[in-house]
Amino acid sequence: MVFGKIEYLNLLPFHVFMKRFTKSSQQSMSMHYKRGVPSKINEKFISRRVDAAFISSISAKTYQHVGLGIIAKKEVLSVLVIPHVKDTSDTESATSNILAKVLDVHGEVLIGDKALRYYLQGKPHVDLAHRWNQKYNLPFVFALLCFHKDKKMYKNIEKQFLKHKIKIPQYILKQASKRTDIASKDILHYLEYISYKLDAKAKKGLLKFYKDASRVK
Repeated sequence: MVFGKIEYLNLLPFHVFMKRFTKSSQQSMSMHYKRGVPSKINEKFISRRVDAAFISSISAKTYQHVGLGIIAKKEVLSVLVIPHVKDTSDTESATSNILAKVLDVHGEVLIGDKALRYYLQGKPHVDLAHRWNQKYNLPFVFALLCFHKDKKMYKNIEKQFLKHKIKIPQYILKQASKRTDIASKDILHYLEYISYKLDAKAKKGLLKFYKDASRVK
């Protein structure tokens, strides 16, 4: 089983969970990882070089998925538009570039850990998830856990992941802090803004995004 692994901080709790899951589940002992930014993982999933991954919402529309996603109820802190004379997309992104167009927000799109570092500097920005929530009073779904096969296993992953609050061990937190140059306390604060359960309101937000996105392509 090949899993596409995006090493942004927003998936740190899921990666901690998967490390435990692969140790306790015989079925997933053979799971291997291919790493990359969201746009590259999308390509690998679509070409079936990975069996499952968190796929950008805009690319996930036609694929099977479970009830897990990367979801912002209001702010997200790591998907920003920086005021700029020229509109610039983030090459690591798929969904966020389109979201900026949907919301008619102009400037430089910045996502992921580099966006969080920018946010923590207190510089001018527009938080796209916050702008979305202001406009529609709905969460924004940035990605969905999609799969090509083994639905039963991924449904089990969904069930087990949502069952418990994942505590991140200090050594993993320190590693993540060193890798991203973001303080441990700031990582934990950031993760409070990330949700993973694709509930009814999140589904409504996702459908609204698909409808709006179809008009800007």
